[in-house]
Amino acid sequence: MTPRDPQRCPLCDGPLELAFRYDRPPAGETEFAIPPERYRREYRRCRTCGHFAAAMALDLVDLYGGEYVDATYTDGGIGPAFNRIMSLPPERSDNAQRVARVVEQLESAGRAGDRTVLDVGSGLGVFAARMKQAGWRCTALDPDPRACDFARAEIGVEAICADFMTHEGSAAFDLVTFNKVLEHVEDPLDMLRHSRRLLREGGTVYVEVPDGELAAADPDGPNREEFFIEHLCVFSLASLALLAARAGFQATRLERLREPSGKYTLFGFLAPPASGVSAGL
Repeated sequence: MTPRDPQRCPLCDGPLELAFRYDRPPAGETEFAIPPERYRREYRRCRTCGHFAAAMALDLVDLYGGEYVDATYTDGGIGPAFNRIMSLPPERSDNAQRVARVVEQLESAGRAGDRTVLDVGSGLGVFAARMKQAGWRCTALDPDPRACDFARAEIGVEAICADFMTHEGSAAFDLVTFNKVLEHVEDPLDMLRHSRRLLREGGTVYVEVPDGELAAADPDGPNREEFFIEHLCVFSLASLALLAARAGFQATRLERLREPSGKYTLFGFLAPPASGVSAGL
C-alpha cells in the first residue's frame, strides 16, 4: 500500500483540516497498554466529502490478534459479554435490529432462499448467532483464536481464524458482512474490494460504520465512542458512498440511524455490478 498524504483525504483526495486533537483518552475509551506520553492523536476532516482520517504515531495493527479482546471484554471474557448482549430485548439491541434489517432487506429483494453469510471481524459472534436463529448458515471470520473457538463451540457456527486480507479460502457466500469493521483498518477500500471475490453471483455486501457527521455535531462531539482510538477513520454519508463506488459496488441502499445503544451509524447494502458492466472510480 502506498503511504497516503496526511494532508489529503484517502477517498476523494480533498484537503484535510484538523477536527479534533487528543493528548489523553476520553472517558469510556478502551484502556490499551499505551504509555501516556505516546497517546497523542488527531482526527482530520475532509473539506470536500466530510470523511475523518486519524493521525497518530501509534501502530494499532497488532491489537486484533488478542489485545483487543483482552482490553474490551474484561468482565469475565467473551462468554459473559455474549450472554449479556444476547439477553437484551430487541428494542434495546443493536444486533437484533441489525439482523432484522438485513433479513428484511434481502427478503424484500427476493433473496429469501439464499442463506449463507460470512461475517468478517465477527468478534463476540452475536451477529452470527442471531443470523443462525434466523435460518442462515453462518461462517465467522476473526483473527483472534478465542473468538473463533467460542463461535464453534458455543454458537455452533463455522469459524475461520485468519486475517481477512490474506485468507485464501475459495468458498462463496450469498452475503458478506462488515459490522463496524472497516473503520478499524488502514485501508478500508482494499478490504471492501477484497470481498467481491467471496460473493456468489447476485450476492450482497452489508456494511456498518460510525457516522462521523452526526457524532461530531453531538454535544459530546469528540468524546463520543465514534471517535475512540481504535477507529482509524470515521465516515460521512458521502464518503461511504464514495468508498462503495471506488470498491466497484453499486449501493442499493445507504442510510443513517441512531442505534438503541446511542451510536450514530451509517449502513449500506452493496451489490457488484451485473456481469459485463464496469464499476469503480
